[in-house]
Amino acid sequence: MATDRVVLTGGNGFLGFHVRAALKERGADAVNIPLGHSYDPVNSVRAVEGADRVIHLAGVNRGSDQEVSEGNVVFAEQLAESVQHCSVPPRTVVFANSVQAANSGVYGIAKARSAKILRTAAESVGAEFHDVVLPNLFGEHGRPFYNAVTATFCYLLARGEQPTVQNDSLLSLLHAQDAADQLLGGVAGGSPPKLAVQLTVNDLLRRLVDIARLYERGEIPDVSSEFSRNLFNTYRSYTLRTLAPINLTKHADARGSFFEILRSHGGTSQSSFSTTAPGMSRGDHFHRRKVERFTVLSGTATIAMRRIFTDNVVEFHVSGEVPMAVDMPTMWAHKITNTGPGELFTSFWSNDIFTSQAPDTISEAVF
Repeated sequence: MATDRVVLTGGNGFLGFHVRAALKERGADAVNIPLGHSYDPVNSVRAVEGADRVIHLAGVNRGSDQEVSEGNVVFAEQLAESVQHCSVPPRTVVFANSVQAANSGVYGIAKARSAKILRTAAESVGAEFHDVVLPNLFGEHGRPFYNAVTATFCYLLARGEQPTVQNDSLLSLLHAQDAADQLLGGVAGGSPPKLAVQLTVNDLLRRLVDIARLYERGEIPDVSSEFSRNLFNTYRSYTLRTLAPINLTKHADARGSFFEILRSHGGTSQSSFSTTAPGMSRGDHFHRRKVERFTVLSGTATIAMRRIFTDNVVEFHVSGEVPMAVDMPTMWAHKITNTGPGELFTSFWSNDIFTSQAPDTISEAVF
């Protein structure tokens, strides 16, 4: 996959961010082509020409009925035009469809029409067509009051507010990183039932309230299942400015000092320890799913992190004299640098037992 050339529409959106993060693990990036008013037929054809995989993510899910109906269809028609005008057509065309395509609502009808338009275009040039039907998506950095109810709940809870449920209903939730793998061909077609989880809106809110309650105390909730881990990672993507770093209580007497690094409420875990020479750094990578905590035991350091695809760098200055823990957000490049005159002693904890076959550690410089 590392040598494949991938083209995206909607690459700057919520799902686009997660697809591009998944691509980085494969050593690749994507070309993003704009649609709608910014559509350029010449540049679009040039981008799609000979691509290994074209993934259509762009869509309109907010607006008037006319804007939703016409916007989605126009996007599909523009991409179909580009596919059909290539002298060397793309090998595969993938459509990020929605379970709502089976409904009679305006959005569902527009998604169903878009699928037909893209299927016809792909088949006319001999390209494979994958209609990937996705349920409700959730994940890190979703836009509250827009992308999904999960994002709204997380946003409000991270700010100390209490969300309420007006109309309870059954949800089928899929993490955006799992959706990204599916769109990139890492999972067989169809929405995988083992990854999509069904629960009610009230159940979702109760889970998130429990996560927020524990994490406010610096504790790691039960992350023994993939869904609970993904939900926790989603929640903590809204807490970087409000809960980091995590202050730890230091107890000292004539014998020395003691402090707890963390309390974990379930799931596998791995602890490790490092020394770092003055001026040296460790890290410059990011994780897609791993929960990881850094705690300086002795010495002084700067922990720097940057959300991938942005210049947004956040730094924390930490010391063993005033113990505190910093959790690494998923899809943020991070590193720790020894800023003191002596050796730096650091404890590392993760929920994931490291394996070289699936390290979930992707090289990416913070700056």
